[in-house]
Amino acid sequence: MTCSMSRQGNCWDNAPTESWFNRFKNERAHGVRYATHAEIKAAAFEYIEVFYNRKRQHSTLGYKSPMQFLAAWLSSQNQEKRAA
Repeated sequence: MTCSMSRQGNCWDNAPTESWFNRFKNERAHGVRYATHAEIKAAAFEYIEVFYNRKRQHSTLGYKSPMQFLAAWLSSQNQEKRAA
């Protein structure tokens, strides 16, 4: 069995993933030579968990970071439960 990232005949399924990898390479990898595999793993972890998820603003999330967006969504869900 061969795994696929997209549905058959739908090239747009990979667009978000390709966009993310482009940003990662441009912001963290291009022009940098990592001496070890551990260094690139640490840089990728820092980019994803510290910068991308907690600080980087995303236009599709109303210029909030994913953490800010999630906190606002959870707050709205709690308010809806209290009102019901």
